Amino acid sequence: MSGQSTYEPKSGFTRWLDSRLPLVRLMHDSFVDFPTPKNLNYWYTFGGILTIFLVLQIVTGVILAMHYTPHVDYAFDSVQRIMRDVNYGWLMRYMHANGASMFFLAVYIHMFRGLYYGSYKAPREILWILGVVIFLLMMATAFLGYTLPWGQMSFWGATVITNLFSAIPLVGESITTWLWGGYSIENPTLQRFFSLHYLLPFAIFGVVVLHIWALHVPGNNNPTGVSVKSKADTVPFHPYYTVKDSFATVIFFILFATFVFFLPDSLGHTDNYIEANPMVTPTHIVPEWYFLPFYAILRAVPDKLGGVALMFGSIAVLFILPWLDTSKVRSMRYRPIARWFLFLFALACFGLGYAGAKSPDDLLFVTGVDADGLAVGFTMVWFARILTAYYFAYFLIILPLLGLVENPKPRPASIDASVGGGASAAPQAAE
Repeated sequence: MSGQSTYEPKSGFTRWLDSRLPLVRLMHDSFVDFPTPKNLNYWYTFGGILTIFLVLQIVTGVILAMHYTPHVDYAFDSVQRIMRDVNYGWLMRYMHANGASMFFLAVYIHMFRGLYYGSYKAPREILWILGVVIFLLMMATAFLGYTLPWGQMSFWGATVITNLFSAIPLVGESITTWLWGGYSIENPTLQRFFSLHYLLPFAIFGVVVLHIWALHVPGNNNPTGVSVKSKADTVPFHPYYTVKDSFATVIFFILFATFVFFLPDSLGHTDNYIEANPMVTPTHIVPEWYFLPFYAILRAVPDKLGGVALMFGSIAVLFILPWLDTSKVRSMRYRPIARWFLFLFALACFGLGYAGAKSPDDLLFVTGVDADGLAVGFTMVWFARILTAYYFAYFLIILPLLGLVENPKPRPASIDASVGGGASAAPQAAE
């Protein structure tokens, strides 16, 4: 926690403002003089990167909305007009489309960092839960945005995903009809999706404010997982972490610019450059890359309701993660067995993404040929089922049991001791 404010107004106006609306004091205490653990590494810079990309997505989205027409007869053409006739429209669209991918890349890194360093553990449970809420809102916003160009993959992706709600007992059909605005995907559907896609980023921004507020109450976690014990464990956020975050942001923006200027369409699907046609079904319907692991989980179950339950369950389990991990040690630096299981979990997520991009009947590897001379082997759907089982086992079985049986390594007595061999250098026994 920041403790006593150190902000001192320098002019008559700032003193007048501070006595009535201490906004400058709030910014100073939160982002300038905020005591931050001195051992944060570059994995902790992605929170700031995500904030910048959220603002970027909102700004480019508002500009694109000025020229977009949410009508099934004109949506596809309006996107092409933005690309060709609007000044720098191509830049706004490529920044917005590739910005979504960079947003998800950063948020996945941010989440895995939280998993590795135990940032979801007490007293940061609310901070983690708000982060999962942001993730859910991001997924909804990205899905709605993907439908707006009204290409083939937009239309059929919307058809597949909205039809999933019909599997919910009793209310499923009513929810689907409400989402469609009728009894099929038509103009009311596109208008609703456009309205919600425009609204949700502002909801995300509001939850991000709560997320930052929840962060500033207990303060940052750190790679050791050891709580701040004295002023020697911290440094002011500025200039130490403002400079570090700025450098990381520049590097990440170089990656972003590479996609925007040199590979603008590489993360999309070619079918989305064909106008939506309800009479022609694409040979293989796939979502954007950041949804592929969840799409693989959905297809891993032959029952529609079961697949929907598992897909939503794969996100719902994140809400209760702080209570599933029974270990009292936060950082996996000192949990060697848990570290290996987390590494396997990361591989499982990559594997699910790979399986989601393939047809369920595609072969992962060939074991032989059948009587007709056709190759037979281990299919993608079985690969996805095994990885899905591990995904849930990691949260529901492995983490609860590891906290009871694993013997963690001793931790440093303080953050200062872990960095520079401070006065309290004696190791702290694992709890």
